[in-house]
Order: sequence, then C-alpha cells, then structure tokens
Amino acid sequence: MLRWQWKSFPELTLDELYALLALRQEVFVVEQRSIYQDVDGLDAASLHLLAYDDAQGTPFLAAYLRVLPPGVKFPDECSLGRVVTSPRARGRGQGRELVARGLARLDADFPAAAIRISAQHYLQRFYEDFGFHAEGDVYDEDGIPHIEMVRAAARR
Repeated sequence: MLRWQWKSFPELTLDELYALLALRQEVFVVEQRSIYQDVDGLDAASLHLLAYDDAQGTPFLAAYLRVLPPGVKFPDECSLGRVVTSPRARGRGQGRELVARGLARLDADFPAAAIRISAQHYLQRFYEDFGFHAEGDVYDEDGIPHIEMVRAAARR
C-alpha cells in the first residue's frame, strides 16, 4: 500500500525534493542513460504527486509525477511529466495508479483543458489506455524515442 501526497513546490520539504530529484536521476539519467537537464525550471509551477512505500520499514519514494497547469509548458493545455516508478516498486501496477491520479487531478482542476504529453514511444499504448492519441511522428528527445500525445477535454 502506498501513501500518496500532493504538494505544491513550496510545500515540498528538502527531504522530499531531494528524494524526487534522486528518483528522477536514478531512472531517467542513469537507468535510461539519457543525459539531459532534468531541473528545467518547471518544477516551481507544478503540483507534485509523491507515493511513499512504508511497508519495508524505511519509507522510500516509490512513484512520482508532476502536473503542469495550462500556460506553463503549453499555452492552452495542461501537461503531466516526469512520470516515474522506482525500480524497487515496479511490477505492482503503481504506474497506472500514478497516471490515473495525475489525470484525475488535472480533470478536477482544469476540466476544460486538453492534456498534452511527450511520451516515451514504447509507452504509447499505455497512454492510449488513458484516452491519449498520438500527434505527429516519433522524435528523439535526449536520446530516447518520444511521441507527442494529447487527451482532449471533450473525451473526459
């Protein structure tokens, strides 16, 4: 069972900020061997969803994502990104719950806005299950094939 928490950037403690940055680097930079600027200036304007696993004694950050309101990354659309599950917590369906919770938050806060994401191409079907459709061709982003995907407000 995970303990889920929504936090604005100012609400994050130093330990939480350190844990989410460490998890993002562990997976996106080290595991996926993608050299890129993770700290991109968008965290301060985002809401952060943190999921802690308390079952193994010492709690650890098992899953994380950030949601961005319209006007932060895209002019009229929301976005979610930095969707990540810890290698220690994979295989239990937590990635689906993570995305479902992120989308539910965007649906509640911005019901009239579409949601645009830059998805790793191998996850296209995963996001299609949530109502996203691909727009454009596959492109390289930081050495990893990506595809832009949109979930229209009318579909929700």
